Amino acid sequence: MNNTPTSTIFLVLRRLRTPLIVLIVIFAVSVLGLTLMPGPPDPTTGQTVRLSFFHAVYFISYTATTIGFGEIPYAFSEQQRLWVVVCIYLSVIGWAYTLGTVFAMLQDKNFLNAVAVQRFARQVRRLREPFFLVCGYGETGRLICQALDELGFRAVVMEQDENKVGDLELQSYSADMPALCADAGKPDTLTFAGLTSPYCRGVIALTNDDGTNLAVAIAARLLAPSLPALCRAEHADTVANMASFGTRHIINPFEKFGEYMALALHSPAAYHLLRWLTGLPGTTVARHREPPAGKWVLCGYGTFGREMTQALEGAGLPVTIIDRAPPIDPTHTWVQGDGTGVAALEAAGIGEAVGIVAATASDVNNLSTVVTARELNPRLFTVLRQNQVSNRALFDAFESDFSMVPSEIVAHECLAILTTPLLSPFLDAVRHADDAWARARLDELTLRYGWDVPTVWSVTLNIAQAPSVYRLLMRSGAIRLGELLRAPVTDRPPLQCTPLLLRRGEAAPLLLPGDDLPLRLGDQLLFVGKERARKDLGLTLFNGHTLDFVLTGRDAPSGLIWEKLRARG
Repeated sequence: MNNTPTSTIFLVLRRLRTPLIVLIVIFAVSVLGLTLMPGPPDPTTGQTVRLSFFHAVYFISYTATTIGFGEIPYAFSEQQRLWVVVCIYLSVIGWAYTLGTVFAMLQDKNFLNAVAVQRFARQVRRLREPFFLVCGYGETGRLICQALDELGFRAVVMEQDENKVGDLELQSYSADMPALCADAGKPDTLTFAGLTSPYCRGVIALTNDDGTNLAVAIAARLLAPSLPALCRAEHADTVANMASFGTRHIINPFEKFGEYMALALHSPAAYHLLRWLTGLPGTTVARHREPPAGKWVLCGYGTFGREMTQALEGAGLPVTIIDRAPPIDPTHTWVQGDGTGVAALEAAGIGEAVGIVAATASDVNNLSTVVTARELNPRLFTVLRQNQVSNRALFDAFESDFSMVPSEIVAHECLAILTTPLLSPFLDAVRHADDAWARARLDELTLRYGWDVPTVWSVTLNIAQAPSVYRLLMRSGAIRLGELLRAPVTDRPPLQCTPLLLRRGEAAPLLLPGDDLPLRLGDQLLFVGKERARKDLGLTLFNGHTLDFVLTGRDAPSGLIWEKLRARG
């Protein structure tokens, strides 16, 4: 079936073509026969009376539709009544055939798909606010949609699994999220979903198939080159293919967690700061103990196992690998066996190890491995791969030191890039900073805001995002950053937020700008803090009267009349 919004009407006409022709023929024959049948004699002239064409159409119309007004304009003759009996049975047969065809069409999958596509395309066309196009509503897509909904953004979802689309419709999102059960890898389908819409703010490819994500990345690059595209990829060749045609953001959850692990080994404070800034809204970040130095055991040498081995060896830590496959890398210490068994763990030296990584694709095997290893060595630092979010209760009950959840890692990265683009350069600075700097920033921020995931937002000083500040700066007014960050209440206390980064033109970003920094038109600022502070700052940026009060402390009269009276005085 051609998935175009106009295909529905053509499909209906094609399916009902024969039933409609049958009904038309029955109606025409019935009307013709009724006009030819002789009626009763006229009481005054004695001549035989026949129905006119108009009366025949009128009678057949209400008789064939089972309404029945009786014999009009006069009582029928025996011949007319006999023909009416034939017409009644013909109309019953015609309507039965037509209704049967209609009911069969309403159960036809192609017709239902065409209706769903038409309804979906109409919902997307009617969107008049910014939205993100989410391809894939698995565990990662669900987390993304929940976070976007909490942040006040709309989402349009495409998912090939009907059950997952049905699950989305059962969620209690604050705003409706149009969803379509279709293959996101087809360019036409992406167009229906709003890829080329002026209100689309980004494309997120989160399916569990690298080929589909690659197709989405290519379509976004060619059809909407200005849109940011975030694509999940778990294989190196897919990553290279996406990078070859300029995909801006490629997220490999295994590689990303390997970077997190390497960061935790190099700078634990930087790791915790990064997790705190990129956490999902409404969650609390738990501070883990730092990974120890010493011998490590890794179970499962797949894609994730290779990334973890590289991260551990990059920190100068020896690694012993347990895998069911025979040794494929002679440079590593290798034990062929099952990591869930005591024999393989003891052969790998679990008693002398300081940490273990359970890196297989089975949650049950990973849990069995670390439980057995903890019994043999209670002091082990455990890194546990969790493949399914639905198993969270089991993993929370075990209380591992690190849990690697691919869906959450991808969700964190996507939200950080899409909702606050300025966060990316700050996170790069955190990754390259020394541990002392990161620890000072972490202690300072968590002491002020706690370990709940804070609100992170960015502001550009232009006419769209800060009209009151823009007008003041255009009048050659001077504003310092600290003067702006005050609450619009009586004593003007400092806002519960901290500026993290300032970007000005082509200059290098400035980390942690001070309160004395003069602001300029076009400045881009990144903040972290409480949601109340974000709302108060937004009011100051948009309302000139509020800005005047924040800067001077004077609650000047507002309104057209008061402004004119003040100007005269």
